[in-house]
Amino acid sequence: MDDLAAIAEAVGKGQCILFLGAGVHYGPPAGVDQKYLDAYPEERRPPLGRALSVTLADESEYLKRFPGWDVGDLKRVAWHYEDTLSRNRLMKRIKEEVHANKIASPVVHALAALDFPLVMTTNYDQLFEQSLRAAGKDPQLCVYSPSAKNPTEDPTDDPTPLNPFVCKLHGDIDVPDSAVLTDEDYIQFVLRMSDKAPFHPVPETFLYRFKRWPTLFIGYSLIDYNLRLLFKAMRVNLDPALFPETYSIDPKPDQLIVRYWSDQRRYVRFVMQDVWSFVPALYELIKKTPMPV
Repeated sequence: MDDLAAIAEAVGKGQCILFLGAGVHYGPPAGVDQKYLDAYPEERRPPLGRALSVTLADESEYLKRFPGWDVGDLKRVAWHYEDTLSRNRLMKRIKEEVHANKIASPVVHALAALDFPLVMTTNYDQLFEQSLRAAGKDPQLCVYSPSAKNPTEDPTDDPTPLNPFVCKLHGDIDVPDSAVLTDEDYIQFVLRMSDKAPFHPVPETFLYRFKRWPTLFIGYSLIDYNLRLLFKAMRVNLDPALFPETYSIDPKPDQLIVRYWSDQRRYVRFVMQDVWSFVPALYELIKKTPMPV
């Protein structure tokens, strides 16, 4: 069985974990059907990391304070913006950029229509949750907290495809303190990843299912250091042989990472397609109809 068929089988059974990244907001590439371009115009798409960082750098006059530094380093630029203007202003600006007047792409709507009972995301926006509700679903939400004073919430009801459990592991635009955005936020997040249940930031429902169901990463590149750190932190001291397959949708994975993470360690199987190729194929295989606009 090839990877697409194996993923479709798990999703069709409602036994696959979706891990959703910012790359699901990429625009359609050249050659994609015009109807998808019309449905997802550039001005309605959330900006990706570097573009967002450049905007924040300009508004906070980052280069005046740090001449010659990289304006695309979102963690540091956001930290500067927070230091210069305030945390609330930073999060208000993030919300304006990534959520206000933005729409979910046909790819995001298609993923929301499929049977994922568990969804983990590092996106701050609420476009996927909106897409779930538009598909007639009632998501249960868990938002990361930098404080370990309260136990991490698990769902009140058993997650199902119609009542999925969505964990926003890097926070939400409406909860300013929850966003893992600045350098200091990432340090605190790494420290929290060493907490024991029930205070571990990943809900126990996910920790249990990660060892039993395959996981599908969409919208990520494992060249991202923070993503690899997160991945390994969730599997520390556990035998990789105990885990089901993990799939990463990435058209051009870094070859050093492929050699170590796939060829040697068998952590991940790379599916070398972009989201605009993979998701329509997955949707059509499961639903027996083309991905809608």
